[in-house]
Amino acid sequence: MTLAETKTPTGRTAQLARTGLRHGWTTGACATAATTAAYTALLTGEFPDPVTITLPKGQTPGFALACEELTDGRAMAAVVKDAGDDPDVTHGATVRATVRPLPPGSGVVFRAGPGVGTVTRPGLPLPVGEPAVNPVPRQMMREHVARVAARYGGTGDVEIELSVDHGEELARSTWNPRLGILGGISILGTTGIVVPYSCSAWIDSIRRGVDVARAAGRTHVAGCTGSTSEKVAVAVHGLPEDALLDMGDFAGAVLKYIRRHPVDRLTIAGGFAKLSKLAAGQLDLHSSRSQVDKGLLAGLAQQGGADEELRKAVAGANTGLEALQRCAARGVPLGDLVAAAAREESLAVLRGAPVAVDVICIDRAGTIVGRADPKGPAAR
Repeated sequence: MTLAETKTPTGRTAQLARTGLRHGWTTGACATAATTAAYTALLTGEFPDPVTITLPKGQTPGFALACEELTDGRAMAAVVKDAGDDPDVTHGATVRATVRPLPPGSGVVFRAGPGVGTVTRPGLPLPVGEPAVNPVPRQMMREHVARVAARYGGTGDVEIELSVDHGEELARSTWNPRLGILGGISILGTTGIVVPYSCSAWIDSIRRGVDVARAAGRTHVAGCTGSTSEKVAVAVHGLPEDALLDMGDFAGAVLKYIRRHPVDRLTIAGGFAKLSKLAAGQLDLHSSRSQVDKGLLAGLAQQGGADEELRKAVAGANTGLEALQRCAARGVPLGDLVAAAAREESLAVLRGAPVAVDVICIDRAGTIVGRADPKGPAAR
């Protein structure tokens, strides 16, 4: 394989293997396109086809409509999801948006139609009873509704009912049922784009990132699971761009390569749930290949002073986030305990390599919820 300059999901230029894989679109991007087309038709009587939307990072893709319906008081448009060359269970699924007007002042209301799940348990970033439409896709749809309203004289007060053909069947191949998301799939995505990386290409990019940092004389690098944790690592440590490693889910790839090519200090930064997997000894943090160990979290909570009632609540929590929230409410520093355990596992993988390690756990909003530092006890 040859190497090419390209953009990673976090927006940095990095050396990545040229695989020829096509990018695709998230369910959130497809839902936004369908919503935009439907609301435009509701106000003008005509469906734009293709319909163009603006993604969070400024890209403006066009989407062809698979079908459309316009009647008194409602408009429906549908887009077939193209996940590119990513092995995505929802590739080829038809994502539908039905838009209905609401009284002025109602805002944008989301409904789960057939094939879109509903949240039934606490611990997710959405309240119980809400459609499983994640925060970024919701924001994208709100923004596009506002733009269409401003252009064509609407109020922007609408109900958006999202549905996915065969979504309930597709959801059986996801973690949704176990998480208490029932009735279908989730509408997901943070950038709108599905970037299909093979494991070998991503791991190669991690190795090249370490090489670049060492060649630049960097003695402190950070392996981050995503763009939010990367921003936190930069804010905490003031690291330059070439010291940042787009680790993704491949914690093991970072640790094993740095074991052979040491730097003075390594920061591991990521979401609480992902780093709880590292604390349990998992080196691949992807949701399809490792799970949050609630028993481990319960044991750590007990070490941190949790009574038996809280320990059982943590062990039975629906998600890592719920466990963290329960402990925080009772003054048990579960985030720090997970960070410390993740640090110990990292040191074990490093096998005595001369690398100081610190760990930063964050929540979905980017707030630090746990730290472990080589200088001593966790501190914020």
